[in-house]
Amino acid sequence: MRAIVKSRKGCIFGTYTKKIRNKMFEFQQYLGFIVAMTVITMAFWLLIFLIGFACYWATGGTIEFLKEKKAKKQQLEESQM
Repeated sequence: MRAIVKSRKGCIFGTYTKKIRNKMFEFQQYLGFIVAMTVITMAFWLLIFLIGFACYWATGGTIEFLKEKKAKKQQLEESQM
């Protein structure tokens, strides 16, 4: 078990709080982290939106292509009769 070391001020947690202060972020680092996470989150949702839109566009284009192909085939069968 570790021994409790007293700091100069007489607080038994003095050295512990000094260690925590050294590990904590400064405000600018915290702000940079928040900005980076905001940008990454926005990029993630934009990517999800674009993937959904691309799937919608590809499905719609395929359906229209199949309808045109079917209509062309029916028109060709009607002209042969």
